[in-house]
Amino acid sequence: MIDDVILVPEVLARRALGDRPIRLQMLVPVGAWIGCGALRVLRLKVNEGGFADLTVGYESYRNL
Repeated sequence: MIDDVILVPEVLARRALGDRPIRLQMLVPVGAWIGCGALRVLRLKVNEGGFADLTVGYESYRNL
């Protein structure tokens, strides 16, 4: 299941994880940027405690 979740939209990944507790981290570039496009899962790790760590990022970024 983990490999199937990478790069899918974040909303679909949360749906696939069901009621499992989630910690969400966003990977962003340094500086003044705005995210564009869909928010996608870049990394998923299910920990021993049963919760899932999702690292997400937008498809692209524009400099402000």
